[in-house]
Amino acid sequence: MADPIPPITLPPAQNPEQEGEWLRLALLAWLNQEFIPEDANQQIAKRAAQIFVRQRMEGENDLGSLVMAIVTEMESFDFSNSFFGEFTVANAVSDLLLDSLGIDRCCGQ
Repeated sequence: MADPIPPITLPPAQNPEQEGEWLRLALLAWLNQEFIPEDANQQIAKRAAQIFVRQRMEGENDLGSLVMAIVTEMESFDFSNSFFGEFTVANAVSDLLLDSLGIDRCCGQ
């Protein structure tokens, strides 16, 4: 049986607004590249970044908890004009953060 992957903790936020702006732009680029650029992508990226910034300002550094917060809060977002949903967005945020930390998404190292 494989060992569980340990939790991934982000470094404490030094500038949550700057992190949020980076995330908004990175997520928007990912959304536009994944299918087609659409107007809803701007709002999706903005909302996910807002959730992320608020969580970071409240001291949340655990990646799993950040992802769950994005899933939970994006449930109320209207995805009817988009190809995406809250799980896709939260998973993309996780992948972008892992990439930025140099952590292999496959194995957590």
